[in-house]
Amino acid sequence: MTLILKASELQALADMPATIAAVERVFAGLSRGTAVQPAPDSLLLPSSDARFLPMAALSGAEELASVKLLADIPANRESSLPTQRSTIMLVSQLTGETLAILDGKVPTRVRTAAASAVATKLLARPGSTTLGLVGAGALAVAHVEAMLSVLPIEHVVVWSRSADTVAAFCAEISHHGLNITRAASVREVVEAADVLCTLTPAVEPLVKGEWFTPGLHVNAVGSRPRADHREIDSAGMVRARVFVDSLATARAKSGGLIIPVAEGVMGFEDVEAELGDVAAGTRPGRVSAEDVTLFNSVGIGLQDLAIGRLLYDAALSKGVGTRVALNN
Repeated sequence: MTLILKASELQALADMPATIAAVERVFAGLSRGTAVQPAPDSLLLPSSDARFLPMAALSGAEELASVKLLADIPANRESSLPTQRSTIMLVSQLTGETLAILDGKVPTRVRTAAASAVATKLLARPGSTTLGLVGAGALAVAHVEAMLSVLPIEHVVVWSRSADTVAAFCAEISHHGLNITRAASVREVVEAADVLCTLTPAVEPLVKGEWFTPGLHVNAVGSRPRADHREIDSAGMVRARVFVDSLATARAKSGGLIIPVAEGVMGFEDVEAELGDVAAGTRPGRVSAEDVTLFNSVGIGLQDLAIGRLLYDAALSKGVGTRVALNN
């Protein structure tokens, strides 16, 4: 039987601390060779700007194979539709049975914030207390929850183009009892932060490396997986010690890395390591309090597999979802 899980069902099942641990585990598995993560293809037609990315992964430890089909359709904005939609399929690595089909909205948001938390745990200064957010949507709310799981955050400095979005964000996280500053500019956020998360679908850079202060950790999260989109300028990439989730994926999909390499100001060999190498203990993360570290987060299928395992197990335990006999 295959379990079908809707977004509303998944929201109640999501567990941020467990997801952080699971994402760190699969990152380390990728480094150790117990997980497989190919770079995703980007399927497109000359008649459209839409991209379709099949994001596959395999993990022995989780006993799963998975694929998420991500549809990235910027034109949906004109119809007030989501510009990104996705569906995740989980398959038993042992038997090949299709175990579950999940709507991708909730898993993608939670696992993305969890990956930032893993990077922050491994790369940020341990006593960091000020979180800077460029962007204030649902992903920003998830990042607050994720960061509180790994750091003693007391202050949040947030910026968005929309005052209404910032107001909704502040209401959403008010129960955490944090000191919240509504910044007037992106620069104000960057210069105030110990940990900076950029969470916008920017095409042109919003964040300049000249604003980076010693000891800063950056999670560059928001830009679409496209070679010409980025949130951080070239000076910022050169200024930081850069880590990636998957170098093969970043080389193909991350404008934040591809553009400065094309400009000749850095090379792919300047990337310090994949995050899994740091999680596995084979490569160093932060080596001094003055380091500026940057996690260039593109998103990989193993993250979906990790949270998919958790959500599937939780759904079985709680009797949630709809069972379908697909092969009947």
